[in-house]
Amino acid sequence: MRCRYVIPAEEVPAGNLVLLGGVDASIFKTATIAAMNIEDDLHIFRPIKHMTQSVLKIAIEPIAPSELPKMLAGLRSVNKSYPLVTTKVEESGEHVVIGTGELYLDCVMHDLRRLFAEIEIKVSDPVTKFAETVLETSALKCYADTPNKKNRLTMIAEPLERGIAEDIETGRVNMRMSAKERGKFFEEKYHGPNILLDDTLPSQVDKKLLGTVKEHIKQGFQWGTREGPLCDEPMRNVKFRILDASLAQEPIYRGGGQIVPTARRVCYSSFLMATPRLMEPIYYVEVQAPADCISAVYTVLARRRGHVTQDLPKAGSPLYTVKALIPVIDANGFEREERSAVMVWDCFLGHPRNRESI
Repeated sequence: MRCRYVIPAEEVPAGNLVLLGGVDASIFKTATIAAMNIEDDLHIFRPIKHMTQSVLKIAIEPIAPSELPKMLAGLRSVNKSYPLVTTKVEESGEHVVIGTGELYLDCVMHDLRRLFAEIEIKVSDPVTKFAETVLETSALKCYADTPNKKNRLTMIAEPLERGIAEDIETGRVNMRMSAKERGKFFEEKYHGPNILLDDTLPSQVDKKLLGTVKEHIKQGFQWGTREGPLCDEPMRNVKFRILDASLAQEPIYRGGGQIVPTARRVCYSSFLMATPRLMEPIYYVEVQAPADCISAVYTVLARRRGHVTQDLPKAGSPLYTVKALIPVIDANGFEREERSAVMVWDCFLGHPRNRESI
């Protein structure tokens, strides 16, 4: 829209930028648009995969409560304009915007205030999106009864084998695969473990009866892992094993209203008995500075729980490159503090006449 000319056209050859109107209501993030009368086989583009994730979130609200509809309309536009932005409404009623970092969210809020909503918006301090996990196997077998006391599920939780969570997140294995393909993937690479594992024995549990409530158990499991018991954050790297299931013979007593919340509760109890922990996101940062300023870089990183992974000179220049890991929750204002510390340190070392004043 900031091009020099906008020219109406019936068709456009490859290599040009095209503005389409009237399609935004049907598209969320990305889509493949094709003509209705096309005769060739359609080639659908795969959704864009990004190198990073949105882990920093802010809560927003309009200064004037009457302008809430304008802010919501602006959020819908922002959600389509920024590929990595996520917006949601918390149980408390807060409207939350999740982005990749400070600068990213600053750009989002600038567009929301000046371009899409055109209103003044109040923003909270940024907080970090955590994940919940476990370190050990549940100390006890945990069970939960349905409200009608006619069904019981027994589970334990334990950490996933190394690499499975990453394969799921990167899409190497997903629920769109057939059960045979998914089973073969885990059998060849991880010898069978999954996130929700039916570990019951046919001699103890009626498998046919268990199969009738399988979808309800999955729904409760997905609900529980989406909002963990520690702080309502998603679970990660946890494997739940169903060890026993006592189910009513009458279908009316084992409906979704009974099984779904029960499966969620037993996931929570087994999770809490398996040494739960919070996982925080980490930024990978790279700092380039003169050799004399490296000590200032280390000082700022240490103050923010940073961990240096590499420190080496940059070939052909007087600069050093420091690569480090820093928790996202401690990275707010890191760039400004780093620049300030390096500039003061450089002034102190490079200009002896200023030493007394400094």
